[in-house]
This record gives sequence, structure tokens and C-alpha cells, in this order.
Amino acid sequence: MPVDMHKNVSVQVDSDFALLLPSGVYEIKKMEPRSKIRTIIVFCLFLAIAGIIGFGYFCQDQVCALSKRAVLLQSSDILAYNELPLHQANSINGNANGITAMASKASSSASASAPQNIIANAGLSYEDVLNDDFQFDMDGHDVMVFLHIQKTGGTSFGRHLVRDLDLKRPCECQRQRKRCYCFRPHRNENWLFSRYSTGWKCGLHADWTELTSCVDVELDKNEGETAKRRYFYISLLREPIARYMSEYRHVRRGATWKGSRHWCLGRQASAAELPACYKGKDWLDVDLDQFAGCESNLAANRQTRMLADLALVGCYNKSSMPAHERDRVMLASAKRNLAAMAYFGLTEYQKMSQYIFEETFNLRFAIPFEQHNTTISAAAVLNLRQDQRRRIEKLNGLDIELYAFAKTLLFQRFEHLKAKDSNFEQRYANLGNIYFKQGVTEFNWDSNVDDALSTDH
Repeated sequence: MPVDMHKNVSVQVDSDFALLLPSGVYEIKKMEPRSKIRTIIVFCLFLAIAGIIGFGYFCQDQVCALSKRAVLLQSSDILAYNELPLHQANSINGNANGITAMASKASSSASASAPQNIIANAGLSYEDVLNDDFQFDMDGHDVMVFLHIQKTGGTSFGRHLVRDLDLKRPCECQRQRKRCYCFRPHRNENWLFSRYSTGWKCGLHADWTELTSCVDVELDKNEGETAKRRYFYISLLREPIARYMSEYRHVRRGATWKGSRHWCLGRQASAAELPACYKGKDWLDVDLDQFAGCESNLAANRQTRMLADLALVGCYNKSSMPAHERDRVMLASAKRNLAAMAYFGLTEYQKMSQYIFEETFNLRFAIPFEQHNTTISAAAVLNLRQDQRRRIEKLNGLDIELYAFAKTLLFQRFEHLKAKDSNFEQRYANLGNIYFKQGVTEFNWDSNVDDALSTDH
């Protein structure tokens, strides 16, 4: 007798699908021992999984890391920052959180549209540290990351961080070496990531793009283990024209910063993207017009570029978008990142910057910063011809707007902290006077901007 290879299977349908069936019962002709449909489904799933694995393996990082759609979405989010300095920053009615809140909102929106590795490890925002119960946990896994922009007073401030903070376990600095061990009170792990504590681990004068993709990896390697750390990014800015002239004088003396990597989306900038401005080992004795005339000279708008997420503008590939659009996105990104930083200071406002740092991190400097507005570079600015001045202002237009934004934001943060400080008058009058009676001399930050930085690499 022939065997029936098919049998009827009745399935009771209790869901909304029963409305499509006349009796609520669906009869399936099941084939034994194997269904052709099932075989087809399994095969299709295999192809799909294999395709995903193959794509992930063979696709290059710089191609797959950030799609054009992600760039456009992030760009549209942060472009709102270009409207803040003149139109909205002064209308926040004294609320120091206003700009920072917008930073967090834009950052969250960007996070939803871009791969995590592009914006990972950007650190805790200023809004996070405003909480009354906030404490920089030196004994835990908190790390301060110093983004050092050339010719802003960063060398002097960096030394200040490793030499003059009043700590349970002071940094141990070695003579004849530009390196200090800034370890946590009870274990040999770094709480400070900077030139003088860890060295240029992420490249010479690493920018925001380089640091945020590098710091965590380097600390894991240095400490031999993976840890979940909290990062606090800090930086200094300077009036753009004075900073530009200071860099010009520095380069004229023979500085090059050739060791900078300019790393972005998994690779260094190519020679075609950043052609050299000079032949030979340096640009010694270059005149100002030549210096300003080189289109690939990174001195122009340096502060904006170093604070921006360069992945949004195709890194150093200027053909990836129109110049005006590139400038708008880069400036907006720099503003967003600056507003989200746990701390930044301005070279022209030493005492205010010191107070904000101390109140933000609940740490105290043992030496007060002294304000002197006259520097060699400031005098050089006064001696510029009118046409030179106009040209330099045009070259640094983004930095000028960024600095105006930063100044407004700095004053807002200061007023907010001042309002919270019931002992403000006494505190502010005695900044850095921990060892005042012991005859420790004051630290002159401004006078070191040009002189101390002449040794900056």
C-alpha cells in the first residue's frame, strides 16, 4: 500500500489573522521529511549573514566609519551653534546652562545618527559637572585630558597642572626631563593626560578628533588593563590675532611641529591634502606676507580646526564639500565641543579662568595667576600695516567668531559659579594663596605665553 507522505495539520488562529480566514482554522499541507520552503529560508538567512560579515571585514574604516547621511545629520544638528554668539548667547537671561544644554541636545542627536567610534570618549560635559554632588574622583577612574592648542599659553598651564596643584599625592617631576608622574593617591595610574604627564601619546599637539579616538586606547596600553574611565576635556583659547602672530614668530625662529600626525578616520592626512609651505627642514626667517600667503598653513583658524570633529568635513580632504559649507560645519562643531567641555580658559582672563577651574574640579592651585596684557606678540599686532591686519583677520575669521562665543560662555560660567559661592569675595581675592606666607612667588602666565612657549615643540 502506498504511503501518504503528506498530512494535514490544523492550527487554531486566535489573533487578528483569523479575520482573514473563513473558519479561524488554517490547514497546512506539511511535507515530510523536509519542507522546501524551510530550506529556501535557511539558505537566504545564510547568504544574508555571510554578506554582513563580508562587508564588515572588507570595508575600509575611512569608507564605512561615517556615511554621508550621518555627516549630513550631524552637520544639520550642530549648525545651530553658528547662530548662538551674537543672537542667542546674550538672551539666556543669565542662565549659564543655556548654551551647554543646547550642546548636550545636539550631541545626543548626533549620537543617534553616527557610529559610536566617531564620537566616543568625548568626555563628561560641563553640564555634568554642575551637579551639586559632583566630585573629580582622583581615587577612582576620572581622567583630565588637556587639549593643548599651540601658542595659547598651554605650555605654561601644563606645567602649572603638574607642579602647582595642591594634591594628596603631588606629581613627581624629574629634573632635566619634561615629564612628571601624576598618579592617583593609592595606585600608579594617571589622572592627567597631558604633554608633561603622559607625553604626546596621541600625537604632537593632538586635536579633538585625535584625542577622542585615542586616549582610552593609550591609557589601556599604558596601564595594562581596560578600565571604564570618566574623561574631562580641558583646553585654553587665546585672542586669535595675537595667537596667530605668536605662532608666526615661533615658526620664524625655526619651529615646525612636523611631528603632528593629523590623524582622522583611521589615517594621516596625505601630502596632497596638506602640502608643505616651505622646502627644507624649516621656515626660518619667513616674512609675514609669505607666512599668510600659504593656503595650507594650519596657523589660520587653528583653534577652530583643533576643537572641531573633522570627520564631519571629510577630515583634510577639502574637496569633500564646498569651502563655505566646510567652514560653517567646522565652526559649529568647534562651538558645540567647546560648550560641552568640562573646562576651558582664556589667556586674556587669567584670574577668572583660574577661579572657574578650581570651582569646577574642587582643586586648588598653590600659586595665583597674574594678569599682564602686554606681550611681545601683542606689540607685534599693533605694528601691523592695515592691509596685513585685514588679511590676518580674514584668514582667522572662524577663530574670531569662536573666540567671541568662548568669551560669552566663559563669563556665563563665571557668573553662575560666583552666584553659588557664598564666600566669593574672600575666595576670589586670595586665589592661589595656599602658601602665600611662605614667600612663594606669583606665577606670571601672560609673560610666559611668548617666552616659555618658545621651547614648545
